[in-house]
Amino acid sequence: MMRSFLARLACALLIVSFAFPAAAQSDYTKTRYPIVLVHGLLGFDSLLGVYDYWYGIPSELRAGGAKVFVASVSQNNYTAVRGEQLIDELEHLRAVYGYTKFNLIGHSHGGPTIRYAASVRPDLVASATSVAGPHKGSKVADGLNATLPPGSPLRPLVAGFVDALGTFIGWLSGSNNPQNAIGALTSLSSAGAAQFNALHPQGLPTTSCGQGAAVVGGVRYYSFSGTSPVTNIFDPSDALMGAGSLFFSEANDGLVGRCSSHLGVVIRDDYDWNHLDEVNQVFGVRGLFASSPASVYRSHANRLKNAGL
Repeated sequence: MMRSFLARLACALLIVSFAFPAAAQSDYTKTRYPIVLVHGLLGFDSLLGVYDYWYGIPSELRAGGAKVFVASVSQNNYTAVRGEQLIDELEHLRAVYGYTKFNLIGHSHGGPTIRYAASVRPDLVASATSVAGPHKGSKVADGLNATLPPGSPLRPLVAGFVDALGTFIGWLSGSNNPQNAIGALTSLSSAGAAQFNALHPQGLPTTSCGQGAAVVGGVRYYSFSGTSPVTNIFDPSDALMGAGSLFFSEANDGLVGRCSSHLGVVIRDDYDWNHLDEVNQVFGVRGLFASSPASVYRSHANRLKNAGL
C-alpha cells in the first residue's frame, strides 16, 4: 500500500512540475492595456487574411495572454495623416471594447506614426515602442529625394506607381486608406523628420546617438532595432536591404540608421536583423544565430506587463 501511495504521489508531483511552468507562462505577455501593432511604409495588417505583416508575432503575444490588435493605416502618406488614422482606430477600439489606453508598437514609419498619436492624444497611450523607426529620417529617403527632386519629370511617375502599389496592398488587406507617396517620402527624409520632431519631440534623445526620456506626459517610450542588412542567403529581402545600406556611413538595417532608430529607453540597437527581419519577415527567415523576433516581442510585452502597462 505504501509503495502504491508513493507511486501516486510521484505521479502527482510530476504532473504539477509540468503544469506550473505552463501556468506561469500563460500570462507572460498579459499586459494591463492592449497592444496595438502599427505597420510601416507599404505595410498592412494581413494580406487576404492569410499573410501577416507582423509574421507570427501577434499569435506569440496572444499565446502569453496579451490582447493584441493590428492597425491598418495608409501604406504611403504623411506621418501626421497616418497618425490621425491610428487615433481613429484607437478611439474605435475604446468605444467598442471600453479600453482606456493602449501599448503602441510601430515598425519603420510606424515609429513616427505612434509618436504622433502619443503626442496628440497621450490620454489614449500607455506606451510607445518604436522598432527601427527613422526618427531622424532615412538616408535612403534622402537619396531618393536627391535622385527625384521636385520638378523632375520622373518624380510624379514614380510616385504614381508607388501610390498604385499602396492602393493594391490596401485592397488585398481590406482597407481603402488614401495614398500619398510624396507625403511619405517627405516625412521619411531628414528634413521632414526634423520638422516633425520640432512639433513632436517626446522621447527623442537630446544627444546625437543617446537615449530619450523614459516617460513624457505619462507615456513610456522604448525602442529597439537591428544593424545587419544582409543576414541570410535564403532571405529574399537581403538584396534590397543590402542595396539600401549603400546610402549609409553608419551601422544600419538597410533602411534606417542605428542612431536614427533611438527613442526613449533603447532596449537594444544592434540585433542581427535587417529592416524586415525586425517584423519576422520574410516567412521568419533570418540569420542563423540571430535572436528570434517573436521572442524579443514576447520579452518586451513582459517588460510592459512588469511596468504596470
